[in-house]
Amino acid sequence: MSILVDRDTRVVVQGITGRHGTTYTRVMLDSGTNVVAGVTPGKRGADVHGVPVFDTVREAVEQRGANASVVLVPPAHCRDALYEAIDAQLGVIACVTDGLPVQDMMLVKRRLQGGRTVLVGPNCPGLITPREASLGMSKRSSTSKPIPPRSWSCSSARSEAPRRSGRRS
Repeated sequence: MSILVDRDTRVVVQGITGRHGTTYTRVMLDSGTNVVAGVTPGKRGADVHGVPVFDTVREAVEQRGANASVVLVPPAHCRDALYEAIDAQLGVIACVTDGLPVQDMMLVKRRLQGGRTVLVGPNCPGLITPREASLGMSKRSSTSKPIPPRSWSCSSARSEAPRRSGRRS
């Protein structure tokens, strides 16, 4: 069951030509995520791991049908990248970037009001729907292998914990 992303989600990677964008695009593609486009201003026409690069999110939405974004841009450019994704009316944005100024996020929150876009982040590892899709920094094993059930309960873990001896000082 998916909540925000699934195998039909069409992802645009903002900052795809950067170090993190290139690395995590490969991870997302390997996990089966439908990455349809990347965005880096001024790099239109480039190709990263077989994914076409556009100058704007709007172009990616119009030409490739993107409906979700993962933001992997430096903090100084993140507010503008988020504005661009919000203005393109994407359904989901996962902002992996950390170190954003609080004031920038307050402005982004105001921009989100009244729209249909859901923002996860900033400073998040991304989103995962096991065996369907991954946006961000999740490893392949997170989306390709079933999660085994736990073999212990809270009460058994508590009873196996080492006991302290002596008085507290």
